Amino acid sequence: MTILVIGGTGPTGHFIVRGLKKKGHTVTILHSGRHEIPETPDGVEHIHADAFSVDSLKSALEGKTFDLCISMYGRLRRIAELMVGKVNRFLSIGGVPAYRGLMNPALFQPHGLPVPTCEEAPLVQYMEEDEKGWRIVQTEEVVFQYHPNATHFRYPFVYGPYQLVPREWCIVRRILDNRPHIILPESGLTLCTFGFSENLAHAVLLAVEMPDKSSGQIYNCGDEEVLSLRKVVEIIASALNHEWEIVSMPWELAVPARPLMMQPLPTHRVLSISKIQRELGY
Repeated sequence: MTILVIGGTGPTGHFIVRGLKKKGHTVTILHSGRHEIPETPDGVEHIHADAFSVDSLKSALEGKTFDLCISMYGRLRRIAELMVGKVNRFLSIGGVPAYRGLMNPALFQPHGLPVPTCEEAPLVQYMEEDEKGWRIVQTEEVVFQYHPNATHFRYPFVYGPYQLVPREWCIVRRILDNRPHIILPESGLTLCTFGFSENLAHAVLLAVEMPDKSSGQIYNCGDEEVLSLRKVVEIIASALNHEWEIVSMPWELAVPARPLMMQPLPTHRVLSISKIQRELGY
């Protein structure tokens, strides 16, 4: 197949591009050109354009068609519209804030998402509930409006090479400073699904190879094992041969731990990945 990857140099992109090349596909990546990376395999065509500019995209893709587009970066709504007639199939990457309560757990009583959260869980319904989540839901709807046979992935927080916001740095920095303590809210028992970049790329590659099963579907993806915040802290400390005391504090008082949590309450955020395991063998 001829495949256009919009993005391709970020945390999951280079794993996807390499996987596609190994399968024998002809791959083109469209990106800004500011972040060329050594992991990009030979034989990949590069188109340099601004994925956030419709005019730039139109100019760069004029006269070009592909069997498949994997959109990982840029203005997804406009990209989906622009690709009508240029591709036979469309895969897109979005985020889990589409779920009602992920960014605003107080929308549920008692507070917090259903655990685990499956693809059929309630989505953000109104902008007033959560503006970011509402916009993500609207974008998903636009994708399927233009490409009814699309496959869409709801990514959790991504970690691995080239990650944009390395959550682990908050922990590593304290270890490098030889801190004897680290504060965690509620003993650090909060569970949150994360996704190692190569694992998430694996999910996308499975969908590429199984169009009959994945067309028209939305999938959660992430790591199979969900670690508590405390386990993450303990694993990193062990890897860096550091011993310290984990100090538990009530959520209201554990202010230094807020950058580690990245959410308004210490409730769980656990995604169900049973659908992609069952249907695609993830």
